[in-house]
Amino acid sequence: MSAVMSNVSIRDLEIQLGSNTIIESLDLEVEPGEFLVLLGPSGCGKSTLLHSIAGLIDVSGGSIEIGGQDMTWADPKDRGIALVFQSYALYPTMNVERNLSFGLRIAGTPKAEIERRVTRASEMLQLGPLLKRRPAQLSGGQRQRVAIGRAIVREADVFLFDEPLSNLDAKLRTELRRELKQLHKRLGATMIYVTHDQVEAMTLATRMAVMRGGVIQQIGTPAEVYAHPNNLFVATFLGSPGMNLLKGTLQREAGTLRFRNNHIDLDVSAYPFRQAPLENQPCVLGVRPEDVLIDPSFQRRGTVSLVEPMGNHRVIWLDYHGAQIASIAQDSATAAVDEITGFSIDSKRISLFDEPAGDRL
Repeated sequence: MSAVMSNVSIRDLEIQLGSNTIIESLDLEVEPGEFLVLLGPSGCGKSTLLHSIAGLIDVSGGSIEIGGQDMTWADPKDRGIALVFQSYALYPTMNVERNLSFGLRIAGTPKAEIERRVTRASEMLQLGPLLKRRPAQLSGGQRQRVAIGRAIVREADVFLFDEPLSNLDAKLRTELRRELKQLHKRLGATMIYVTHDQVEAMTLATRMAVMRGGVIQQIGTPAEVYAHPNNLFVATFLGSPGMNLLKGTLQREAGTLRFRNNHIDLDVSAYPFRQAPLENQPCVLGVRPEDVLIDPSFQRRGTVSLVEPMGNHRVIWLDYHGAQIASIAQDSATAAVDEITGFSIDSKRISLFDEPAGDRL
């Protein structure tokens, strides 16, 4: 079973709920067969955007095309989509098999076709041994697999996922993330997935769109967005811990361009600026914790204020003249609380942002 791959094209979308504008002038292109993740904090408009694609929310302006067809005002049933909600929403009196087939039976799908689709979906999601059980006899992860299976049997053009794993515990989320990734590979379908969990976004997405206040802040592959954030919001929202930020100015000296504050002097001449910086321009230097290297031999010194063991690595927090700087180090690295140690910043892997606007320089 393979799904039809359809693109989703959103142009100048506006959504108002009462007197509040939730989304304004939003453009988004979802390519056929890609796994696009909408990522952002609660209230940023990502679920509202997903529901507008599904036809569950009326738009105030703009257009939504699915597979080249204008679906802005089409009924949900006519959009060729399948939606998986955060809640399982299974019928408690029906067994798994009948839950999977319910929509097909209502639509009058031939019995042989229903059997083919249910069998295939249950094989893909490892639901075969559970087909005769009712939802009360299933674990949370099994129930969510049934909810996903109910969408798969639709053989839709586009699959929409609205935070489907948020009700599960950490172990089940990890397992179902892996299953969803494999499912996308097998189906080759277009999938749009909403989450506030950056780990889900980074592991599932072929591309991700980071949202804030109804506006897409950045869209790109997880690696691109993580390494080259467009602004300070993206820089701090992604990563655990988030990017370290240090305020300073850009100064030219003897043919070099340097980032300077009261305690740091760093050559940033090789930085790929989007446009030429101004002399003495206020800016913020950002560096990921894994690019802060700790070694007692380094000249720049900080005091270890906290050590967080994370299994195969540790997060070491340094107090550097009142600024808290996080470093991700292998668990073999030695550092103890209150110890004074050396650290360095990998100048090839930094980000620079305008201050106070916060846009990437």
